[in-house]
Amino acid sequence: MRVGVDSGGTFTDFIGWDGTRLRSLKVRSTPRNPAHAILAGLHRFAVTEVVHGSTVATNALLQRNGARTAFVATRGFEDLLELARQNRAELYNWTPLPRQGLVQEGSKFGLAERVLHDGTVLQPLSAQEAARLAGRIEGVDSVAVCLLHSYANPAHEELVGRTLREAGYEVSLSSEILPEYREYERAATTVVNAYVSPLMRTYIRSLEASLPRARLRVFQSNGGSISAKEASEQAVRTVLSGPAGGLVGAAAVARLLGIDRFVSFDMGGTSTDVSLYDGAPRYTTEGGAAGLPIRVPMLDIESIGAGGGSVAYFDEGSALRVGPRSAGASPGPVCYGAGEELTVTDANLVLGRIDAGSFLEGTIRLDADRARDFAAREASRAGIGIEQLARAIVRAANSKMERAIRSVSIERGHNPRDYAMICFGGAGALHACELAESLEIQRIVVPAHAGVLSALGMLVADCVRDYSASILNEDPRPAFARLESAARRDMRQQGFEEVALVRSLDMRYEGQSYEINVPHDRAHAFDEAHERRYGYCHAGRATQAVTARVQAIGRTRDADRPDLSSASHQPRFASIYVPNGWRSREVVGSNTILERVR
Repeated sequence: MRVGVDSGGTFTDFIGWDGTRLRSLKVRSTPRNPAHAILAGLHRFAVTEVVHGSTVATNALLQRNGARTAFVATRGFEDLLELARQNRAELYNWTPLPRQGLVQEGSKFGLAERVLHDGTVLQPLSAQEAARLAGRIEGVDSVAVCLLHSYANPAHEELVGRTLREAGYEVSLSSEILPEYREYERAATTVVNAYVSPLMRTYIRSLEASLPRARLRVFQSNGGSISAKEASEQAVRTVLSGPAGGLVGAAAVARLLGIDRFVSFDMGGTSTDVSLYDGAPRYTTEGGAAGLPIRVPMLDIESIGAGGGSVAYFDEGSALRVGPRSAGASPGPVCYGAGEELTVTDANLVLGRIDAGSFLEGTIRLDADRARDFAAREASRAGIGIEQLARAIVRAANSKMERAIRSVSIERGHNPRDYAMICFGGAGALHACELAESLEIQRIVVPAHAGVLSALGMLVADCVRDYSASILNEDPRPAFARLESAARRDMRQQGFEEVALVRSLDMRYEGQSYEINVPHDRAHAFDEAHERRYGYCHAGRATQAVTARVQAIGRTRDADRPDLSSASHQPRFASIYVPNGWRSREVVGSNTILERVR
């Protein structure tokens, strides 16, 4: 049995496929040690392979509890991470808080070496200089190395890497993690990898030791899985793996139903993730987490702190707020029996939109009376009724989620009315109709396995690896040849003899600072892509190819891919509030489509 596992902030989701049927499970997450919940769930399956979306890297960044990390740069550039781009995150704040970095003072080192932008060595790096560096570094577990222009010539970084690894350090080289130009983003991404990879390696080894008969694969932010070994070495690629699994699962359902364009709406216990799918998923290399840029390719997903467990409170001005703080798995919402702060889940329960007895098939008994008591206390302070407060909490949460959907659709020139909405996550269906009404979306899909769709996405996903090389207007063909050779070699090591290779280019007009990714065979259509993205183009103006990219895809075998068209899902009772003006019908595979009545 293959099992997809999505470790969330409130629940950990499982879905298994044994070749004939799907079996799903949800258990309460264990934030202090996510492996406890994962192992508790996996031991209920006769598991042979696990595809796991991990939050280890994400949590390490959010909580700033990663490995003690040193940073090595070309001499004179030791403060690169602090200088960053000198952008002001708070435009009108004259006294902003300093950026909280991952590298402590005293752990930054400069090397006497210099490589030029074309790879020419201006100042060679001696083996003695690298050895002296190893002697100077102390009190750290991991080292990030980012030397100037190592994307053009990695020889100096490779010498430093060999020397430090022989000295016993975990090392992340920017020429291996992100061989692209832009020093700050390359350095920041490499530091994030150095910061989280040791924790990921320890976590994966522990998980593999507890599951000796199962093969472990780890899901990435780009919507594909990689081997556990690769995830240990390049953990930065797993930072946003959970939301990516949801979009892959939604795309699988959309293909089954013949839907080409949709908005994915994933409302879980801690956050809501939304994305736009227009015939294909959208990728970005301008993502980030916990205030840090992460430039590896990832699915373009907007995440906000609004979920079922989001805490509702009144601020200093007596305005009602919802999130981003969440009650999480512990203590959880008030109705779980231990929480002391009202959440969106409590509001839905008070309004009768959740059936207390059938929640998670009765494995968790919700305390509706306790939720009403806490709601009555807060409503009395505000001078309103209990139901009025609960409706206000739901509307406040909906408002945040509607803004997120607008940001990925209307603000990018797409009309939501032209798209279906695929809603999933533990709370997605509870809020989908009201959001669709506000956005004038005509059709909503509630997948058969909506509560565990992110885990299902991990189960059906292919193995995907991304490769890149800076070319800065050079002929891209030699770079593509090198990247494709490396891709075939790496994929063969993972057992894939037949690999799909997708070429693309990051392009811009001469004089611009940022690029648009276009298919290699459509590079001539850059003007069209620019106009679609920004509303205008400079037809006839000279363009530059900046980065060559290759995506290698190893297809999951059909025998390992569940048949979503079979009615393998047993419908369960659920109390979902649906406004007037919507009608529902069950379609292929026990999915449900809600349509507006015209």
